Amino acid sequence: MPAPAQVTLPSDREVRVTRQFNAPRQLVWDAHTKSELLPKWLGYPGWDMPVREMDVRVGGKYRWQWKNQGDGKQFGFFGTFTEVNAPSKLAHDQYYDPGDMGGAMPTGDPCIVSLDLGEQAGVTTLVCTMKFASKEARDDAVSTGMTDGMEFSYARLDDMFKAKAA
Repeated sequence: MPAPAQVTLPSDREVRVTRQFNAPRQLVWDAHTKSELLPKWLGYPGWDMPVREMDVRVGGKYRWQWKNQGDGKQFGFFGTFTEVNAPSKLAHDQYYDPGDMGGAMPTGDPCIVSLDLGEQAGVTTLVCTMKFASKEARDDAVSTGMTDGMEFSYARLDDMFKAKAA
């Protein structure tokens, strides 16, 4: 089982998450870009992902929305892809849609998300860099437990890759 994600703060406005997967880069790329795969790993139990629009091309839009199975509350993210270089680089702006959840995530200026994937000997290293509009926006996002949620989802992705390999 790969080690948990490493989280660093390279600057006042950035969060960097580095994580390895025992899977080929193409599989990690597909998990991040194919809408039918997203709900299998992205998020928590007890939440559905009814909206997962993905137009993976430069200028293409995406929209993700989660819905709580218990109370029906929803939230999500949306934005535009700014760089698509399969299967190694994906970048997009990301806006938070608080739906009826609210929360501390900033909703004005976008977060710029960059995903870099490298593979060596069947192990893929993912480096996700998120650049926020301000230190306050970054700190607000981190305070939500965002990186813990990312690691939870990445562990689910590990399980998905193990099941595929079995």
